[in-house]
Amino acid sequence: MPCPICEKDSDQTYRPFCSKRCADLDLGRWMTGSYRVETEEPPEDQVAPEDPQEWKH
Repeated sequence: MPCPICEKDSDQTYRPFCSKRCADLDLGRWMTGSYRVETEEPPEDQVAPEDPQEWKH
């Protein structure tokens, strides 16, 4: 399987990446929000109303 960052052959130590550098680049993208997982939950800084009838659809 090729490295998802640079497409070189992956290294068993850093699998699925080829090196620590590519693994760190991927982690940095997650930490800065470049990658996101879609969800229906409100952002952490927004609190959903406790009464479900007050929720906006």
